Amino acid sequence: MGKDNKLHIILLGRRNSGKSSLINALTGQNIAIVSDVAGTTTDLVKRSYEIPDFASVIFIDTAGIDDTGTLGEMRVEKTRNAISQADMALLVITDNRFEEPEQQLAEQLKKLETPFLVIHNKRDEVALIPDLKEKLTATYNCPVIDFSTREDNTTPILDALKSVWKKDNAPKSLIGDLLTPGDIVLLITPIDSEAPAGRLILPQVQMIRDILDNHCISIVLQPEEVTSFLEKTGIRPRLAIADSQVFQKVAAIISPEIPLTSFSIVLARHKGNFKAYLAGTPRIEELKEGDRILMLESCSHHVSCEDIGRHKIPRWLQEHTGKNFQFDFIVGLDAITRPITDYAMVIQCGGCMITGKQLKNRLQPAIDAGIPVSNYGMTIAYLHGIFERATKELTDFKF
Repeated sequence: MGKDNKLHIILLGRRNSGKSSLINALTGQNIAIVSDVAGTTTDLVKRSYEIPDFASVIFIDTAGIDDTGTLGEMRVEKTRNAISQADMALLVITDNRFEEPEQQLAEQLKKLETPFLVIHNKRDEVALIPDLKEKLTATYNCPVIDFSTREDNTTPILDALKSVWKKDNAPKSLIGDLLTPGDIVLLITPIDSEAPAGRLILPQVQMIRDILDNHCISIVLQPEEVTSFLEKTGIRPRLAIADSQVFQKVAAIISPEIPLTSFSIVLARHKGNFKAYLAGTPRIEELKEGDRILMLESCSHHVSCEDIGRHKIPRWLQEHTGKNFQFDFIVGLDAITRPITDYAMVIQCGGCMITGKQLKNRLQPAIDAGIPVSNYGMTIAYLHGIFERATKELTDFKF
């Protein structure tokens, strides 16, 4: 699993609230510097950890939300920006203080629909007042735990994390609702200069595992082998899933009766805003000469002349529309430096390396601003005239 595809849990609070001590306690390792001096943590500190019977997670330690000075304000801004990358949060307080800084954090988390726990830390010094616990529980509908890193084990916190997350985030299958045990799924995976040496890319691996989990059969082959395989075996697969960049070639050789889609489109349905993609993709026809288009990539990689996001999609867009566009490329979860309203369209990759929460928060500003959004697979399908076929099987089912 990619690092950014793990569950991200961010620790938030004031300086010297014990966030670093808490992250050390949660992981059982001294990974964050601990000091009685306020403001010891000056940048984001990330640590991967495996929580049994739950998930692979990344804990993110942050600078105090009450940091001061010019650099302090920059650190606070970085902390606030990091919240949009988190799937869950631990809001750490001490001394029964839940005032404007904490209220602002809680409201930001609520707006992003990010579940959180309130941890009243250092209870060995000052215990949590029952009235405050009752008020916070009622106001934010979240667990409130009185805790001491010196005296307590972390089981109650970990149990609360599991409970809160699983309540609304049961694991979803990629294509399980499309399949019946025993179905055959054809996975068409070109091996070209963009393929990593000696291995498959993550979406292909995820698809194979999902097919196995649903007690179905995956057949993996390259585009050049499809015609011969189908003719020799007479197999009619339940579904064919292709790499987006060979869509046009595969669509021409696979019978229209066989449902066809792409790895990227399956991921769009699984973790993206599929309805927004469906509505936004055809608005390619509304693009004007000189429009600026934002291309969002979830992973960093070597860029070649065959790169799908940097070269092929921009070229296909300009060939299809007969217009010239300006393209900005943002990698991973790097900040989008221009105002989102500068863009006429936003096109996101499949997002296999980031969480659904990160992808949603990445695109929401554009959606809120009325800017059309699409993803690589859906854009390619549209430009090659197979958008309806590539999305039909997925839109016929609940998403």
